[in-house]
Amino acid sequence: MSRIGKLPVNLPAGVSVSLEDGNVVKVKGPLGELCQKVNPSIKVTVEDNQIKFERPDDLPANRSMHGLYRALVHNMVVGVSEGFSITQEFVGVGYRVSVAGQLLSFSLGYSHEIQMLLPAEVKAEVPDVKKGENPKLVLKSCDKQLVGQVAAKIRSFRKPEPYKGKGIKFLGETLRRKAGKTAAAK
Repeated sequence: MSRIGKLPVNLPAGVSVSLEDGNVVKVKGPLGELCQKVNPSIKVTVEDNQIKFERPDDLPANRSMHGLYRALVHNMVVGVSEGFSITQEFVGVGYRVSVAGQLLSFSLGYSHEIQMLLPAEVKAEVPDVKKGENPKLVLKSCDKQLVGQVAAKIRSFRKPEPYKGKGIKFLGETLRRKAGKTAAAK
């Protein structure tokens, strides 16, 4: 039995779940509404404020989907009740980010500014920074997969380089640094 798949998903207060035709699970909460299509071989039941997942047999395909769909639905429940946030740090001289509604503008050392339009489900904010600190960008959404994909796209504009550490990195991320060139001894 899958260690993840056999665990029930507990529903917090204010979150409702409905099973629709085609094995589609819809989760509705205070922060939004998400839906996920579940493979027909995985049986989903909602009882006593819990969502349970069962698989028909121990075939490798069914075993892998058992834990996968339980984890996806659990992330949906956490997302609509608490939400997910990712913080990114801009390390480098002159690296800046500004938010105007759903439009982000980045100044990353290129000859031009990079602009990006965020999906409607993702909210962005730039907290005030003190002098000497790096600018930060906070992305929030109820969809864990979408906010992670948007953060990865932003990071791809200027990945951290290994010598000085300049670039866009996730808050708390440790980078593998390389030693630079050393002058030859005379």
